[in-house]
Amino acid sequence: MTIDQATIQRLTRNEADMAFKKRVQTIFEWIDVSADRTILDCACGRGFYLKMIRSVSQCKLVGLELDEEIIEKARRNIAGLPDISLTRANIYEQPFDDNSFDGVLLSEILEHIDDDVRGLREVKRVLKPGGVVAITVPNANYPFWWDPINKTLEGLFDTHIQHGVLAGIWANHVRLYTREQLRRAVLDAGLIIEEERSFTHYCFPFIHNLVYGLGKEALEAGLLPKNMAKAADRTTFDENDGNLFNPINLGLAVFNWFDRPNAMNEAPGVSTVNLCIKARKL
Repeated sequence: MTIDQATIQRLTRNEADMAFKKRVQTIFEWIDVSADRTILDCACGRGFYLKMIRSVSQCKLVGLELDEEIIEKARRNIAGLPDISLTRANIYEQPFDDNSFDGVLLSEILEHIDDDVRGLREVKRVLKPGGVVAITVPNANYPFWWDPINKTLEGLFDTHIQHGVLAGIWANHVRLYTREQLRRAVLDAGLIIEEERSFTHYCFPFIHNLVYGLGKEALEAGLLPKNMAKAADRTTFDENDGNLFNPINLGLAVFNWFDRPNAMNEAPGVSTVNLCIKARKL
């Protein structure tokens, strides 16, 4: 099942994280969400991917998430949507039978866990033979302007900020990945690499801190006026009228302007926000 560009643009119209927009496109290109498929989002976080997929497909959807507070937010975000089940469990010990899923989303997860190969092996176990996993992780070679604070700290003092409002791309992450590190983890788990991507080089200065350190916190705390909240919320993509008098929409237009030169797959060696791999279970 192919999702057209116009639909992807509609689903991400509220998105201030330009790398997330390309992650959405990548996942829809790599994971077949036809109605007869069963798809696992591991881990599903607040349920953004689940809601987007349900808006374009009637496939069976399962979300796995360990954090109790986060999974409750996911339940609220997907409330009323059919045939989506949420399971609270650890990625290392998933409560699913072998060969259960046609596709698995593993987006921005591996960098949070101590043993990435073990997590990937468990994903492989629950995948059906021939099934695909779409993997995205933060790139160790990320652009300076995406997170100038950590890039400066890394260059001058070989350190970074891992927690708090200034954490940037390192927020609660065990590691960032080089291309070789990601490839090795996927291959060590017994999966077959079919395609690789690296994207989002050009970006608005300090965008990670602005979007996640400030914007997300203000949105979830209910500090934004209603019209601004609708324009900033990933789950309300059909409720934003795009009016540029709305400061959020104006900001989105600026971020999108910076994103124009970015390609879906940059050349090796170019600094990017994300590295991605499409892998298959034989």
